[in-house]
Order: sequence, then structure tokens, then C-alpha cells
Amino acid sequence: MLTGGVALGLLVGFVFIAVARPGNALSMAASGQTSAAGAGMSAPGAGKKLSFDIELGDMYVKPASISVPRGADVTVNVINKGNQQHTLALEGADAPMLDPGRSSTFHWGVISRSTQAWCLVSGHKDAGMLLAVNVEGEQAQAAAGGSAAGSTSGGNDATIDASAKPSADWKAVDPTLQPVEGGTTHNVTLHVQEKTMEVAPGVKQVRWTYNGTAPGPILHGKVGDVFNVHLVNDGTMEHSIDFHASKVAPNVQMRKIKPGGSLDYQFKAQFAGIFTYHCGADPMIYHMGNGMYGAVVVDPPHLDKVDKEIVLVQSELNLGPQGQPGDLKKMMTGNDDAVVFNGYYNQYAFAPIKVAPGARVRVWLDNAGPNQNMAFHVVGTIFDTVWKEGAYRLQPGNAEQGGSQTLDLQPTQGGFVEFTLPDAGTYPFITHKMMNMSRGAVGIFQVGDTQ
Repeated sequence: MLTGGVALGLLVGFVFIAVARPGNALSMAASGQTSAAGAGMSAPGAGKKLSFDIELGDMYVKPASISVPRGADVTVNVINKGNQQHTLALEGADAPMLDPGRSSTFHWGVISRSTQAWCLVSGHKDAGMLLAVNVEGEQAQAAAGGSAAGSTSGGNDATIDASAKPSADWKAVDPTLQPVEGGTTHNVTLHVQEKTMEVAPGVKQVRWTYNGTAPGPILHGKVGDVFNVHLVNDGTMEHSIDFHASKVAPNVQMRKIKPGGSLDYQFKAQFAGIFTYHCGADPMIYHMGNGMYGAVVVDPPHLDKVDKEIVLVQSELNLGPQGQPGDLKKMMTGNDDAVVFNGYYNQYAFAPIKVAPGARVRVWLDNAGPNQNMAFHVVGTIFDTVWKEGAYRLQPGNAEQGGSQTLDLQPTQGGFVEFTLPDAGTYPFITHKMMNMSRGAVGIFQVGDTQ
């Protein structure tokens, strides 16, 4: 999503900005403020025409700053050496996108005070695509390097009320793993959609999604199956998809596609497990952190049937302002607001997952991250089966008579656990990293007489 121009209130003094496409001047009149020493004197750069060569990449601007005498007329020759579209806009004014390998000349006109220019693609400014334009003798503007890792914005970000409850018409995401469809070939169409969604009671964010959900659809197959995925970009910026379940050339099938574009991604499921898929467009953490992730379940051979089989994907919420995308700076510093299962705060505490007494349960787990680890635990039972990252770690009837209490997963690792809940009651499930349990990563298995 492209950002608009910044508010005029950010400009210092009585500054007039005229915005134009390349070839037309974007000039700034002198503010009229003069020091005692400079009163009545012309600007040092008056009449000077300066030109700068600027390189854009993924995610940088080179050089990160330029210095000009006040009153100089400035033109920048910009080349995009990145792998996706970028631009360089003075003070966030309108500027055309440059495709990879393309260049253009932007005439910024007379510079009368220190300012900044940045890439307009959502998240790129905070990721480091910022140029400081410093007027000689004035306090320098912040260089791009301090932008990505600076303190979080926080001031106007949405906040979660831990005591709030969802509205009466709210529905939880169904965690049930759907059976493998017949045949060995699975044809899937995924549409990239940028939409406003509720992520906690009363808290809405713009989420970048596959098929309108975050996480995206859970794909299910067996070893040897072929997945034909048709990806369509209905969004406003470049997006892509990266299946961890595949062995393909990334520059071919994981390539970024422009708004309105599409690609076909084919892979054969050669290994069993639960694998993350996600957008790989830069900054990758921003796309993943805003909802562009999901999971592919590939059953191990001879997998036993169970009574109930579900999928839980853990991820984080890094809240931006209400109704806006998440905060990139929070993602970059790991300062998230919540850790959640299947995209919503305390989702299965509000809507417990029903299980019949004595039922055998399999829970597939994928940690989409992008930053936090996972320690999955069900209060009141012990896992008799654990599969992690491609292999059984524990199975029933083991000689040691061992059981497992927690499955630990780093970002984009996956596995499953199996257990029974013999007695009627409520059994919380959590990530046993306690600070995250208290910030949304908790749910309930409700054991009663009916499924």
C-alpha cells in the first residue's frame, strides 16, 4: 500500500510545495526566516544548480544523505538497482515507481531547509529507504540507518484491552484439518488481498492475506503429491509466495509479482511434515508480520487415524494505528503486542475447541513467527506422540515409557503432538513461554458429551 503525502503541518515556516512529475520542478520558497547575521543577504546556494546520483536497492538508499547550500536548485538522478519497484519522493510527495533496473531524473527545485526523501512503498521507509537532505550549516536530518531499528512509534498505535470480548457476531477460525482431497494432484488458487480485519476485540488492522485470511488456507496432501498453485496479486504492491515444502528455484517460482500480476508455482511434496509458506517480498518481515503466512501439511506415510485433528499456527501481532497495517519498527525490534493462535488474540479461549471424552487428538503446530519461539503445552494431559521437523521424537509403547509435556518450535518450524483427554472438563492449551501466554497465546479444549 502506497503512503500519501505528509501533512503540511510537518513543514517548518511558511513553505510552499509544488508537486510535479519528473521534468517539472518541485520547488520550495524560502521561509522568510533569517538570522541576524544573514539578514538582507542572499542564500549561499542561490543560483547554483546541483545534481546528485542516487542508487536505490532492497532496502537502502545510497548515499544515505546529501548536503547542499541553502537556496541551491537540486536535481537527483535515481536508479533502481533493487529487485522490486522503488521510488524516491521528497517529503512523501507523489513520485512515479521505478521498475528494477530503471532510472529517472527528479527535479526537486530550490532547497531552503533540511528535509528528507523516501521510498513510498509501504514499509520501505521504516526499513531504511530514507535519504537525508541536509542544508549546510543547519542541524542534520536523521540518516536512513537509524530508521529501521529505532524506537517504536507507539504513540497512536492501537492497543488491546485484555478484558474486552468479541462482538456477538464474531466467529472463530475453524482449526479443523480438512481431509486430503482425492487424487495426487492439488490445484489451488490463492489471491493476495489487502483487507481490514479484526485481530483482537475492537482492534482492527489492515492485513495482507492469501484468500482473505491470516493465516492463509491450510493446504493438505501426502508425500509424492503435486501442488499446482496459481497466485494472483489483487493487492496494491508487489507480493510473492515461498513454500517451505518445495524444492524449486527461488528466483523463478518465488519471484515477486506486481499488482494485477500472477504466477504459477508447482512443487512435489517430497517430505512429510508441516511447512510454512509466506510472502518473500522485501521487507519480508513486514509482509509476514502483516499476515502473509500459512501452512502446508504433508502426512507421513502410515499415519494413524485420530478422532480429532486440528492445526494451530502461532504468530505475532505488531499493532499499528487502528485500521492501518502493523508497525514495522516493532517487528524489527521484536517489540510485539501479542502472540496468537490462528491470527486472533485469545481466540480459542473465547471459542473453546470441543472434544469428546476419551477422544484421541492430533494437533499440528506451525510457528509462523516471525520472531517469537513456541512452547506448546496442554494443561492436564501428557503427549504420547511427538513429531518435530521430519521425524517422530516419541511414540506410544516406547521402551522408556516416556511422555512429553511440551513441543518447542523456533520460527517456521513445525510438528504435531497426540494425546487423549479422558475426563469431562476444560483443558487450557498454551505456549509455555509465560509472557506470551498472558498476551494472547491461550485456548481451551472443552471436553463434554458431544463433539
